[in-house]
Amino acid sequence: MQSTHFFGALLLILTLTTTTTTTNAHNITKILAKFPEFSSFNHYLTTTHLAPEINTRETITVLALDNAAMSSLASKHLPVSTLKNILSLHVLLDYFGAKKLHQITDGTALAATMFQATGSASGTAGFVNITDLKGGKVGFAAANPAADDSAAAVTLNSTFVKSVKEIPYNISVIQISHILSNPEANITDIMSAHGCKSFADTLASFSGALEVFTTNTEGGLTVFCPSDDAFKAFLPKFKNLTKDDKTSLLLFHGIPIYNSMAMLKSSNGMMNTLATDGKKKFDFTVQNQGQKVTIKTKIVTSTITSTLFDEQPVAIYTVDKVLKPEEIFKTPEVSPSPAPAPEAEAPAKGKRHHKSPPAPPSDEDESEGPSADSPADGPEADDSTADDSSDGGERVTMKMVGVLSVVGFMVMLI
Repeated sequence: MQSTHFFGALLLILTLTTTTTTTNAHNITKILAKFPEFSSFNHYLTTTHLAPEINTRETITVLALDNAAMSSLASKHLPVSTLKNILSLHVLLDYFGAKKLHQITDGTALAATMFQATGSASGTAGFVNITDLKGGKVGFAAANPAADDSAAAVTLNSTFVKSVKEIPYNISVIQISHILSNPEANITDIMSAHGCKSFADTLASFSGALEVFTTNTEGGLTVFCPSDDAFKAFLPKFKNLTKDDKTSLLLFHGIPIYNSMAMLKSSNGMMNTLATDGKKKFDFTVQNQGQKVTIKTKIVTSTITSTLFDEQPVAIYTVDKVLKPEEIFKTPEVSPSPAPAPEAEAPAKGKRHHKSPPAPPSDEDESEGPSADSPADGPEADDSTADDSSDGGERVTMKMVGVLSVVGFMVMLI
């Protein structure tokens, strides 16, 4: 009997424990499913496998984006790995309800994210700055490792909209206005914002190439991004390339190591690129003359015109020409030079014809005189009259003698 009571009590304890655990657990997919305006955000949390990772965390804050805010991200057709990095930046490893957001100590806080926890972010690149602003607003921004900790040094490009769901100190789902962007999470954003949108959009449409760029942001990456004018002018040629050549050309614009501008100036020479693959060299030469740094292939020479982003391990520069590898384009580009002036044709008077002199005229020729078909009326005769010392000149003299002889003979008959 006592044994029966003991097992009954044990079963009751286990049941209560299970019930408590189930009550405390959260499911981000089910929470967001009740709000249709977050359907796109919810979909990508599932696609990138972030949802189950969120559900395993005991204390978490999800910065949700509505369908309108997600549309700009979805339209880029980014690879899953890149999407996961970006969305991981929207999952804070701490609890921030609406009330806590307005009670931040000193008005600003730096919160670690799931992106930081992956180890893919360098320094504080995986943190989010939260600042309590005047007028009851709260701003959010991906931390910039190059800036100091003051709010003035951070561009708060997103703001708090509303609280969606709060289970105190377990999970908080709050809506923010815009996507948080970090170059290490999405390098195409920084390119698009600084005059390289055409190249960035093209890179984004090649998921395989973009994934190579994104993967290399972890260990080191330098990107040479053609300006919009340069890449737009090149697009007709790009469209005629094979798919493999298009991918190789895009990868040719990155090298798998970090290079600051000072490093580029001091390490002139041949460099491998993201396209380098065994026998396919796909390399180029970095050179500098004073402050100017050029990227030279065997086809074209391009100049670095500006620095878009430079924070180890990622550097992005603008170049004025598309980098063309020898493996795809066989003929070097040469700047057009003025056409040579046409050679002046020597005047007819100066022409000399070295031909055998004609035989002396016969008596029959002298009696008949020159005919209409005589060489004296042809081009050669006209040309040869220019020089009495030439063979042609001697021939004309003999003809004249013949004519005079005929005229004299006729006079005598008269």
